[in-house]
Amino acid sequence: MDFEFIERVVRLVEEAEIAELELESGDDLRLVVKKSGSYIAAPAMYTQTIPSGYPPPSYPVAAPPAAAKEEAVDASIHVIRAPMVGTFYRAPAPDAPSFVETGAAVQDNTVVCILEAMKVMNEIKAGISGKVLEILVENGQPVEYGQPLFKIKKN
Repeated sequence: MDFEFIERVVRLVEEAEIAELELESGDDLRLVVKKSGSYIAAPAMYTQTIPSGYPPPSYPVAAPPAAAKEEAVDASIHVIRAPMVGTFYRAPAPDAPSFVETGAAVQDNTVVCILEAMKVMNEIKAGISGKVLEILVENGQPVEYGQPLFKIKKN
């Protein structure tokens, strides 16, 4: 590109309804010409009125939530719940025996399982003296906060 060619391109952009022009010549030269203060008009919006004889659009209404199934509460049964989200482990290692089994007696400081959260092993204690009635989660399964883990029959 020579100087005269560039001058003609600039004049063309100024006189025409062009907001921006970009030219490239090989790998070594790139020319961008923009009109200062130029703007592009937004396209006209099309609106449509609906005759009043038509009913307004209806939207689906969510059904009310079903009543939660309530279990009979037995005051002699304590439920150990997950204090955090994590992975439930019944033993300290894959080849080690479980902390507790169904029917085992536990004290308030007895470790009943481990919850792994963010690569940290958190020991979960029974918190009450009694007998393990039921283990509610399978080994290695993810658990949510507040999810029941064990049922303990209080002494």
